[in-house]
Amino acid sequence: MAQPAYVQGTLDTLLTDPAALSLADTTFVVLDLETTGGAADGAGVTEIGAVKVRGGEELGVFATLVNPGERIPAFITVLTGITDAMLAPAPPIEVVLPSLLEFLRGSVLVAHNAPYDVGFLKAACARHGYPWPNPRVLDTAAVARRALTRDEVPNRKLGTLAQFFHAAVQPTHRALDDARATVDVLHGLIERLGSFRVHTLGDAIEFAKAVTPTQRRQRHLAEGLPHVPGVYVFRSADDRPLYVGTSKDIATRVRSYFTASEKRARISEMLGAATRVEAVECAHSLEAEVRELRLIAAHAPPYNRRSKYPERVVWLKLTDEVYPRLSVVRRLADDNAAYLGPFSSRRTAELAAAGVYDALPLRQCGHSLSIRTPTPACALAELGKCPAPCQHQISPETYASTAALPFRTAIHGDPEIVVAALMGRIDALSEHQRYEEAAVLRSRLIALLRATVRMQRLSAVTRLAEVVAARRDGIGGWEIIVVRHGRLAAAATSPPREHPRPTLDAAQMTAETVLPGPGPVPAASAEETERILAWLERPDTRLVETSGDWVSPVRGAARFTALLNRAEAAAAGKDSAVRSSVTDRSDDARSLRL
Repeated sequence: MAQPAYVQGTLDTLLTDPAALSLADTTFVVLDLETTGGAADGAGVTEIGAVKVRGGEELGVFATLVNPGERIPAFITVLTGITDAMLAPAPPIEVVLPSLLEFLRGSVLVAHNAPYDVGFLKAACARHGYPWPNPRVLDTAAVARRALTRDEVPNRKLGTLAQFFHAAVQPTHRALDDARATVDVLHGLIERLGSFRVHTLGDAIEFAKAVTPTQRRQRHLAEGLPHVPGVYVFRSADDRPLYVGTSKDIATRVRSYFTASEKRARISEMLGAATRVEAVECAHSLEAEVRELRLIAAHAPPYNRRSKYPERVVWLKLTDEVYPRLSVVRRLADDNAAYLGPFSSRRTAELAAAGVYDALPLRQCGHSLSIRTPTPACALAELGKCPAPCQHQISPETYASTAALPFRTAIHGDPEIVVAALMGRIDALSEHQRYEEAAVLRSRLIALLRATVRMQRLSAVTRLAEVVAARRDGIGGWEIIVVRHGRLAAAATSPPREHPRPTLDAAQMTAETVLPGPGPVPAASAEETERILAWLERPDTRLVETSGDWVSPVRGAARFTALLNRAEAAAAGKDSAVRSSVTDRSDDARSLRL
């Protein structure tokens, strides 16, 4: 059978994104059901009326009585005028559904109090084995609640709205009449929506939801933004950044802040203070993520919670002394000291330091010790928990080989000696059922091992003067990055169906000059380098050029990742049986031999 002409302009064939279609060009099927008044259980429909319209023009009509397979209550007959005798020759719902679903195909379903009608149709489809097409739904009752005031209409009943909009057909509790009345109500509401800057289908559906007055008032801030990857900045009247975010599609993401899905109180407050949205277009999503991090770090927007103060990280430093000790510092110095980090807080750094003290005979005091003049010993020396270098009971050479060197080896190479010592102590405590003490050691192991794995992973790429990489962008081009000492120095995207080499060469020539500083993150924040690493480690990323070998220690901290994951999983749960969850000797022994 030939396809009706009016179907050619439906949503399926016009746009990839139906939500962007203007209301004037959208095909609507305005539907109404009459029922026996029972629950939506797949039966009970007595009449269906539907009118297909677009641009104010009627395209088709669907109307039929339906045999519900049960007697109609008397009050329903009085209300609708539909009798059992009228329904006896009518087809059952399972016969009507295929034609109705075809009539709905590619259109937006409109109904007054739509959840009621949609509930009956979905239940009928489920009961009789028809897949529900899940069309977009617009509820005229919900739109009226947002668009009309109480001064205009006392309620949002269909009869009241039909009279307000001077509908040609007044509702009569018969499906087709009510559907035609709803058509006129829909057209009246669409005219009213223009004053709210609602012109597309997606905007109308969101308008019908429970958005706040602030969101509705500030919706215009999302206008005119580009559909490209990048960063968006909400700014106040004095041009101060209030909130910085990133997206693969700036316009779509910013528009979501003005929909019912956005329920965060702080964002609602931010929207009230914003006067404009600035868009920073980027070559691809990685550049957008990095720019977002840098903007947040530079401006500390009040409504951003993450990544605001990257300079507040701390480091665990093994001092460059005759008898080195651990110290928590805020900055890296270009000296001979060994550093572990970065840590997000002083507490985490001190937790890792406690793990080192449990595994190695490092002194814990903060005194400057002399190799000539002894210093009074502290309680730790008397308890045998310190080799007492203050009393010269250990030579600098022995202290260096038994305490300082193992720490340096653990953070830059193989941490097995530290991990094995801590695991041995955890196991001994668990054997004696001292689970709480074992759990404390477990938390120290986690902090130490997590920092070591992270630092070695970062150092592997930050020691390289340059890394050039590329990956397909999904539309025929290439996303290209130039990374220097772990910092994103340039980003570009080559056009589809063109060789990427000219774009890559241009990116290298115009890339930022990066001079490295000390430590494992010499030129960027750890979070920026980790975002770059995640991009580089994707299976579809290709390394184009590197200035040296990108390598990690053969027996480095990464081989304990499985142990770290098990320990973190145990710590996150409520299992107090440390022995069974963390210290299974067979698993740990296997981990130590990796």
